[in-house]
Amino acid sequence: MAPILVTLDQLILSKRTEYHANLRPGLDEASIQALEEKYGFSLPDDLKELYKWHDGQQDNNYEAFVNNSTFLPLAHALDSAAEFTAMIGSDFELPDMWHETWIPIFGNGGGDFICYDLAGSFDGQPGQLIEYWHADNDRNIIAGDLNSFLQALVNLYEMYDPADEYVQIEDLPGYPVRHIVQ
Repeated sequence: MAPILVTLDQLILSKRTEYHANLRPGLDEASIQALEEKYGFSLPDDLKELYKWHDGQQDNNYEAFVNNSTFLPLAHALDSAAEFTAMIGSDFELPDMWHETWIPIFGNGGGDFICYDLAGSFDGQPGQLIEYWHADNDRNIIAGDLNSFLQALVNLYEMYDPADEYVQIEDLPGYPVRHIVQ
């Protein structure tokens, strides 16, 4: 995944210079391990690589990274995951509203997220990306893995026009896989 992140970094730097300046520095291994211990997660290598590249974007930057969502710092992502997991059985009464193995990595600021699925909640494929909509019952799988999602992002940035409002990844081959919570 490292070559994709290098290319993505170069594209964002050249096409969205101000946005790039608001990306946070990447985390080192010790910082990631401390967060894993604090939140009781063991992060997969691809997610660690993403956060070693950049630890999300600055808190005061509300520009979208992808799909009208900001790139969440890892501590914020894990804190949100813990908060939502604590609501299973109370606020989340239906099965599949939230899974304890989801980590929201991109968010729109309105309670909706693109989550990294550690366990493969619906189809047994760990590492897939799932859309979580707080007010809706759909939990669609939008990518089979982080690598393919980031490659699609690179492809979009190669054609990016700075006049575009935001970068939107839609309809990766075979996706979305629809899942409705009932």
